[in-house]
Amino acid sequence: MQTEVTLFSKMSSLLTTSKIRVSNRRTALNIVAGTTWYVPGSFGIARVLGSKYSLRSVLFHDISDGESPFTKGLGVTVTRKQFEDALKFIIRHYTPVSLQDILADFHGEKLPPRPALVTFDDAYASVSEFAAPLCSQYGVPSVFFVNGACIDNKQLALDNLVCYVANVYGLEPINCAIRSVDKAAAPEVSSLKEVFSHFLPRTLLASREAFRQELIELIGINDGGLASETSLYLRSQQLRDLAKFNVELGNHTYTHANCRTLSLTDFGAEIDKNKAMLESISGCTVRSFSVPYGSSVDLTFDLSQHLQRSGYQATFLAEGQANPLTRTGSHLDRISLKASTDAALFSEIEILPRLRRMRNRLFSRSMARSTARHKPPEQMSTSWTAAAAKDSGTLSQASRRNLRV
Repeated sequence: MQTEVTLFSKMSSLLTTSKIRVSNRRTALNIVAGTTWYVPGSFGIARVLGSKYSLRSVLFHDISDGESPFTKGLGVTVTRKQFEDALKFIIRHYTPVSLQDILADFHGEKLPPRPALVTFDDAYASVSEFAAPLCSQYGVPSVFFVNGACIDNKQLALDNLVCYVANVYGLEPINCAIRSVDKAAAPEVSSLKEVFSHFLPRTLLASREAFRQELIELIGINDGGLASETSLYLRSQQLRDLAKFNVELGNHTYTHANCRTLSLTDFGAEIDKNKAMLESISGCTVRSFSVPYGSSVDLTFDLSQHLQRSGYQATFLAEGQANPLTRTGSHLDRISLKASTDAALFSEIEILPRLRRMRNRLFSRSMARSTARHKPPEQMSTSWTAAAAKDSGTLSQASRRNLRV
C-alpha cells in the first residue's frame, strides 16, 4: 500500500505543477508513473487509482519517421517504430476491440478484459500506407476519423498550412493574416501553440476561411499545387482500400474546424457534408464522430443534439481520461500515445488517465460546493440546460489541464 500512496503523492505534485514545460511534464510524469511497471502486480496497483476503468481508446495521427515543415510543431507525428512498439504492447497486455464490439455493449459489461480500441484522426496518408496494414497484420481493428477537404490532396488542412508558414516564413505572415480578419485581435501570437489555443478556437467558420485565404495570398503559394506535391493526405482509392484492413471510417468534420464556434447552419457544411462525402467514396456507413482537437468544450449542446438526430452512435474526445465502466451519454475519451518504452506506455494508458479523471472529479466537486456556497437561496434550483452549461465551463478548465499532460 505504501507504493500506491507514494506514487499518488508524486503524481499529484507533478499534475499540479504549472512551471514544468509541457514536454518535460509529460516525460517527468511517465518516469514517475512508469516505475510502477517494474513492480510486481503493476496492473493491480493501477486499479487502486480507479478500478472502474473500462475501454482504453488510444489515438494516433501521422505515422512517419520524420516531421516535415507541414507537421513540425503540431505534435502529431510518431515514428513507425514507436507505433509498432505501441501496437505490440497493446496486443500483449490488452484485448483489441472494434467499434462494433463497443456499440454492441456500450456500457462495457460484456467487453473482454482490458479492451483497447485503436483510432486515428485527420487524413494523413501514412495511416493507409503503413499503420493500417500493420494493424491488419497484427489482427487489430481500428477507426480512422477523416477530414474530407484533404482527400486527394486538393488543399492543405489549415493546421498544416499554418505550421508550414511558421516553419518556413516565421510568425509575421500569420499575425498579419490574423489582423486582417480580426481588427480587435489580442496581442500578436508568439508561437504556434497560441494560434491553436487562442486564435482559432474563438474564430467563426467564415473568418477561419478568410484567415486561410489571406495567409495563402500573403506568402504567394499555390495551395492545391503544394498539397499535391507533398501527397500528405489520403487519396480516394486509399480511403476505399481501408476496409480490407478492418478500418472503419468516422467523421472528423470537413475542414477540421473548432466545433465550439459552429452555428446550426455550419453543421451542414462541416458535419453533414463530410459524412456524405466519406460514405459516397467508401460505400460504408459513417456512424461515429471525433471532435477536432479533442476538447469537451467543443462538444456543445447543439452539436450533441445534431449528432444524435443524425444517427451517430458514438462521439470521441481526446482529453486523456479513463472511460468508466458505467457510462452516461454516447461519448468516449481517448489517450494520445507518444511513449517509446513499455514503462511509459503503461503510464500513458493505465496511470495518467486514472489520475486525470480523479483530479477532474475532485475539481468539479470543489467547484460545485463553491458555487453552492455563493448562490442566493432562490437560485439554488437550476434547469438541466443551466447545469450542462456549468459543467461545460468546468470541463473547459479541466480540458486545458489535460492537454498539458
